Amino acid sequence: MSAKRIVLAARPVGEPKPSDFRLEEYTAPTPGEGQVLLRTIWLSLDPYMRGRMSDGPSYAAPVPIDGVMEGGTVSEVIASSNPGFAKGDIVLSRAGWQTHAISDGKGLAKIDPKLAPISTAVGVLGMPGMTAYTGLLDIGKPQAGETVVVAAASGAVGSAVGQIAKIKGARAIGIAGGKDKCDYVKKELGFDDCLDHRDPDLAAKLKDACPKGIDVYFENVGGAVFEAVFPQLNAFARMPVCGLIAEYNNFGETSPKWAGKMMRAVLTKRLTIRGFIVSDFAARHGDFLRDMSQWFRDGKIKHKEFVTEGLDSAPAAFMGLLKGANFGKQLVRVGPDKA
Repeated sequence: MSAKRIVLAARPVGEPKPSDFRLEEYTAPTPGEGQVLLRTIWLSLDPYMRGRMSDGPSYAAPVPIDGVMEGGTVSEVIASSNPGFAKGDIVLSRAGWQTHAISDGKGLAKIDPKLAPISTAVGVLGMPGMTAYTGLLDIGKPQAGETVVVAAASGAVGSAVGQIAKIKGARAIGIAGGKDKCDYVKKELGFDDCLDHRDPDLAAKLKDACPKGIDVYFENVGGAVFEAVFPQLNAFARMPVCGLIAEYNNFGETSPKWAGKMMRAVLTKRLTIRGFIVSDFAARHGDFLRDMSQWFRDGKIKHKEFVTEGLDSAPAAFMGLLKGANFGKQLVRVGPDKA
């Protein structure tokens, strides 16, 4: 059976480029005793993958040179020698950027296609949704009437953050790139307002949109957006930090000029700034699935997917993701729902 995979050909310097990836063709392996052969249906592309392309210190090991790019997937079991999985099962896996993969069954989770579209298992009902849920509720802890601000508000994580904030009775202010995304965030997702991060008057407009200041800032971008938000933070504000997409191609530079002022504000305003990885809250997975799936079924949580077709499209789609080219959760449809 012919198969494809995309491997890391070189560690990028700055922005990733096409030559940092390599498409390879190979023969799909046959599962041995206790193993299953997976066929990838959906591949999730996420900003954290940029960090896995570098070999600096981090919370997870880097992708090795010539290794398959890391990534969450929704896959179909097409051959099984494992009693826990049958041919035709749909599973959540970490097969990475490839059309087929062998698994011993560890880490696989069965997906019920009747509950929700299977693509949501790597989106609103998967890692991005759980990042929003745990970061906002466990670290941000929004109270009714407070103001929650989130950047990348039309993306997989940011869109869920604002909608959960509204469910909890808070005001939700989004920041996104361009009029179309801002209109979607306000009109479709129900945020109280959404500002364009490209607007040269972002800081002034953010102050107008948050007349009582900002109580929770869900940080997933950094850069100029952070600089606009930070002065508006109230005393005892909380800042969950799950990503810094604006900085991912610039790590290693010296401390920014405003670092000293920032740390003084952390002290005088008694701010809580906590970085987190979604796996820190693994014990909350059951609560997340219960609440998020119910909100999804009730229409309280909406989501948008940005899909490219075929494994070959993954490198360009990922490079676009880092520049905000996607509108919604970035997915690659690697194969049909059923073989």
